[in-house]
Amino acid sequence: MAIERIILVNPRGFCAGVDRAIKVVEDCITLFGRPVYVKHDIVHNKHVVKQLTEKGAVTVEDPDEVPEGSVIVFSAHGSPPAHYGKARKLGLRIIDATCPLVAKVHLEVHRYAKEGFTIIYIGHKKHVEGIGVLGELPEKIPIVESVADVGRLDIGNPEKMIYLTQTTLSIDDTAKIVSALRKRYPQLIDPPKEDICYATTNRQAAIKELAKRVDCTLVVGSVNSSNSQRLVETAKACGVKAFLVDDFSGIKQEWLNDVKTLGISAGASAPERLVQEIVSHFVKKGAKKQILEVIDEKMKFSEPQELARMRKEAKL
Repeated sequence: MAIERIILVNPRGFCAGVDRAIKVVEDCITLFGRPVYVKHDIVHNKHVVKQLTEKGAVTVEDPDEVPEGSVIVFSAHGSPPAHYGKARKLGLRIIDATCPLVAKVHLEVHRYAKEGFTIIYIGHKKHVEGIGVLGELPEKIPIVESVADVGRLDIGNPEKMIYLTQTTLSIDDTAKIVSALRKRYPQLIDPPKEDICYATTNRQAAIKELAKRVDCTLVVGSVNSSNSQRLVETAKACGVKAFLVDDFSGIKQEWLNDVKTLGISAGASAPERLVQEIVSHFVKKGAKKQILEVIDEKMKFSEPQELARMRKEAKL
């Protein structure tokens, strides 16, 4: 059975933090020349990393791997303070491309610790973003990934409690975890502003609307992209089969055998060109294309201050 209709949902693809991080690496290569070192994948998409590597970026996992005096860009996901300290000791020129919404959570850790709160962090264990946040107060912040984890907490019954979260979580799953935390700790308070970022929230809301209209959903994104994985889960939770693909080559024909209307979204680190390659294939096969506008995103972030300063010093 041929696909009769493709529905592209908006918003999808790059968020402001990803746009900013990629541009930071590209600008650093232009400003300082090759190579520019990047601490961790700048964003979680293999195509983006490959393209930047071809331009002169070198990805490392530890500042120790970077030659003294080199430029190092810290990825959008954030890093533990110890890594910044190591980079400074090595005399590296640091450009911090941490997403401002992730940086906000880092700052919240110190704000609430100073005010005497016990902090619970909701996030995916071993995810680089959470490692960075927990590194602000090593071994002092328990992490919960599921409702079951709430029952295993061993923190007594502190008077003041607050939870913080990873920015790329499932909205629905997080709500269940918070509910379980509040049931066990009625004194728990919410952060003043939700930590799950606008892009994650918007894309999950959009895919819920998309799921009402399609037989199957493809989410373009890499397997290490948390927000992309959550989009697949969200679509499935709506009763629609959904699959994560890095690009067109990842699509399996058996997924589409009974599909007339195919929905397409993309994680916040997935390039639009990969989406369009998929759309182009099905349109050439006779499918009609439709756009579903759910939320209009206009968020933009300014470049890191240290990059602006270095650009001024170089008179570029």
